[in-house]
Amino acid sequence: MMSIESLFIPQTLPLKSSSVDRTARKSTWASLKSPKFQRAPSRIRSFSAKSSLGFENGGFKQVPNGVGEKDGVIIVDHGSRRKESNLMLNEFVAMFREKSGYPIVEPAHMELAEPSIKDAFGLCVQRGANRVIVSPFFLFPGRHWYQDIPLLTADAAKDHPGVSYIITAPLGLHELLVDVMNDRIKHCLSHVAGDADECAACAGTSKCKLYGLVDVIKT
Repeated sequence: MMSIESLFIPQTLPLKSSSVDRTARKSTWASLKSPKFQRAPSRIRSFSAKSSLGFENGGFKQVPNGVGEKDGVIIVDHGSRRKESNLMLNEFVAMFREKSGYPIVEPAHMELAEPSIKDAFGLCVQRGANRVIVSPFFLFPGRHWYQDIPLLTADAAKDHPGVSYIITAPLGLHELLVDVMNDRIKHCLSHVAGDADECAACAGTSKCKLYGLVDVIKT
């Protein structure tokens, strides 16, 4: 069985060409199995927007190794047949855009809904991006990350020669996700106790409730 620590991966996976090389993918996964990535660091450093953002004369400017004014960011999730789920990505992208200050940020769904990765890629270029950063809104690396998203992004890039792109790692093992999960657990328990409304994820579904209570009362 794969250990949790073995899922720790570097923060970015650059794709330098518009075609996905099968050998390169095998090489990438081989490196992830090496001792270097078998042990996660004792404390994963948190991302700091200050390290990559800069403002000059009231405007956005490019900072070395950070996102600049000519970069477009695409946040891509799986996509759903449920409209409400897809709309939540739009809300997250709006939150991300406001907090990060990045000028070009677009949502995309890998499948089942629009906008597609191709649509979002085109919008980034229309808005002036000469480099596109595709950031998967996924927890851990899997087939969608190492195969589907790279193939779809490569196909989108064919329509925009001269525009480079990179596909970042998924969210992975990050200590802030512990806080997010703990906050979600506490909120759901508060809702069950009648002290909080349903969160945005559960609103209207009536899924956040205590199951098995009737059986306990009968016994």
